[in-house]
Amino acid sequence: MTARGEPGQLPRTPLLDWSSFAGSRRLTGVHSIDDIANNCLTTSGRAAIYLALLQLRLNPGSLVLIPSYHCPTMVAPVILAGLRVAYFGIGADGLPQLGTIDAATAARAKAMLVSHYFGLARSLREVREWCDARQIALIEDCAHCYFGNAGERPVGTWGDFATASLSKFFPVPEGGVLASAKRPIVSPHLTPQGLRAEVKAWADVLESAVIFGRLAGTRWLLAGLFAIKNQIHRNRAEQPLEESTAPPDMMVACDMGRINRTPASTAVALQKLLPRGRIIARRRANYAAYARHFRQIEGAFPLYPHLADDAVPYVFPLWVNDADRVYHSLRALALPVFRWDRIWPDTPTLADDVGPSWSQHVLQLLCHQDLGEADVARTALATLALLSSEGQPPAGGAGQK
Repeated sequence: MTARGEPGQLPRTPLLDWSSFAGSRRLTGVHSIDDIANNCLTTSGRAAIYLALLQLRLNPGSLVLIPSYHCPTMVAPVILAGLRVAYFGIGADGLPQLGTIDAATAARAKAMLVSHYFGLARSLREVREWCDARQIALIEDCAHCYFGNAGERPVGTWGDFATASLSKFFPVPEGGVLASAKRPIVSPHLTPQGLRAEVKAWADVLESAVIFGRLAGTRWLLAGLFAIKNQIHRNRAEQPLEESTAPPDMMVACDMGRINRTPASTAVALQKLLPRGRIIARRRANYAAYARHFRQIEGAFPLYPHLADDAVPYVFPLWVNDADRVYHSLRALALPVFRWDRIWPDTPTLADDVGPSWSQHVLQLLCHQDLGEADVARTALATLALLSSEGQPPAGGAGQK
């Protein structure tokens, strides 16, 4: 974990603070994944995908359709479940290009994973009808989309199952949701975390908060807890994984070992306790601030400059022509940006598919509720400076990837 004093360091995830408990419990008219009656908590979004596949009781080797623009953690659960993957292309609106799925592949497919990218959900009416006509189960991936509507329906209610991620929207170390508006969920057999893991999870949440200056007045009280935690784990420091795209290495990097565990009590408690109003309002405000900064720029453009009234974004997606240089410079400055540039090695090139170009050119600028106006401005101005310069980023970066 990085010390707060390092130059340019901004939090990449939501943080627990006294303000986390302020505001309205929910905003009227804004749907949430946990409004879906049939749901259970998991350790992660990838665990929820894996458990959704198990709920479908597919035969070993069954074919699952996956978008060409993906995080490896969308593919790893399919492989771990003993199933096979086929890919489909996506359009500029982020929706599946159904024409990229040939008839033979569609006839063999038993399930389809469709994502709402960036927290900007879309109607899945056409996809739902296509799946129904072929008896293909639809898994709606809401990892980026915990709140809002997907066209005519609340997000998460188009699919036979929906999966979501708590840690992208709440200040928790882990957590996912498996939900269904259509089917009962057979309770999965999950193993309890154990006391050591539970204590560490709570300590991680509190330590992250204190490192970034939250929970004012608690540093002296929590210092002993952090010392014990770090003493326990001093000989188990995590080694950075090589960014290999070999399938075995990709599986290791996806950390699938805990998918059959119960979620940490931190995730369960904070998901129930924390109001939603601040989360929603701050994310919308941060997205709008990014949009103002990137209104007219050379060498880049926002994929979606206008935010729908009921959207609650995960990131601000920015297309950058010279993406490699800008991205690596921003990461060297420890700014909150990432991209999905590590796709599964057998992903094909498909006609009229924007997926491969998005994986290289679309930078995802985080806009979570614990980034303030000044943080968004810092990230945006650093990006603009890089876009206007062929040189290196300003001095003083943390040098952290």
